Amino acid sequence: MAKVQKGLGKGFDALVPVGLSVATVTAAAGDKVHKLAVDVVVPKQDQPRQYFDESTLDQLAQSIREHGILQPLVVVQIEPNLYSIIAGERRWRAAQLAGLTEVPAIVRSADEHQQLELALLENVQRSDLTPLEQSLTIYRLHTQFNQSYEDIALRLGKAYTTVVNSVRLLSLPTEMQESLSVGTITEGHARALLSLQKYPMAQKKLFAQIVSKGLSVRQAEQFVVQVKQGEAQAKKPANTKTATIPATVKLLEKRLGTKVSVQQSAKGSGKLSIRYTSDDERDRIVKQILGS
Repeated sequence: MAKVQKGLGKGFDALVPVGLSVATVTAAAGDKVHKLAVDVVVPKQDQPRQYFDESTLDQLAQSIREHGILQPLVVVQIEPNLYSIIAGERRWRAAQLAGLTEVPAIVRSADEHQQLELALLENVQRSDLTPLEQSLTIYRLHTQFNQSYEDIALRLGKAYTTVVNSVRLLSLPTEMQESLSVGTITEGHARALLSLQKYPMAQKKLFAQIVSKGLSVRQAEQFVVQVKQGEAQAKKPANTKTATIPATVKLLEKRLGTKVSVQQSAKGSGKLSIRYTSDDERDRIVKQILGS
């Protein structure tokens, strides 16, 4: 159990908004909120969140200066007077930016599996992870802790397909994953790129256009449709009858000595046109056809 820090004075008072008691910021009934110095709290190794946007951290720091930290951190003691963050690293970082020396924290005892799961649930439920960080954490829960995607989806309150599709983001090329991590492309863009896995050249081309031209997700999806339609058309078996038309046209033009064109529908019906420039040429062509 955490040792309550004494003599923290005004620093901890700033964490709790005026008119609220410590009990108000307790996460759940029975959880005791402790005052911990920021320098005895450290980020959890291999925690899900890896990227912290500086501008949003500054905004959170300003909010903390004005209103305090409404939700305490969740930590686990790893050695005497040293605590690892299970949930709340963003609040811990912002508190330091705000100039605070103490943070409110709930100290829990949790094994590695429970810590990872708590970190995932806390961040995902608050939309606090990037799409790729969420994918990596779900993958760890599945591979390292033998949790099925069905169970993970249930715990997160998400559809099974949503969880599985999230993990699929990890199959993107490294460059595209990095762009997704820093926000150069969105999750919608990433899903469009994923649908072109069988067409690597087209996938690279689409990625380049998203980055250089700022394509919207809708435009990226249209690009995908065009690629797949083109591929389907290229794979469509050639109509042998249609393939003989150009040769037939050339033969007729040679035989009749004039321009011939053919228009044919997909069902096989069509129209044969023979061009002539005068009555005399028309009569000559007719005689040629009749063999007279």
